[in-house]
Amino acid sequence: MRDGGMREARRQRYLSGLSAERTAAALLMLKGYRILGMRVRTAAGEIDLIALRGNRLAFVEVKRRASRLEAEASVSLNQRRRIRSAAQLWLARNPQMSDCELHFDLFFLVRRRFPRHLADAL
Repeated sequence: MRDGGMREARRQRYLSGLSAERTAAALLMLKGYRILGMRVRTAAGEIDLIALRGNRLAFVEVKRRASRLEAEASVSLNQRRRIRSAAQLWLARNPQMSDCELHFDLFFLVRRRFPRHLADAL
């Protein structure tokens, strides 16, 4: 693949991921969550969504895949650790949230299926 083709493929993955995260954020808002951050960067890595509903603070990983099986397989143990480390760094910068109940959720978007929010799945 030529350099221009690689850039285009990367751009398409970026836009697809952004669309998936926006969809997940909109559906979480319909469930009563307030979105505190999207694509939040920390030294440990990126958190796709940070959402709050009542005292429930959720760090959400969003996956768009062709099948549910592929989506589940795409969340590795190292990725789970990275998200937890990133959440701890975010909490250190946002001490006002330290009294919240922490949750690590997954949000799967699979072609021709209704999106699935899996609470406490990480």
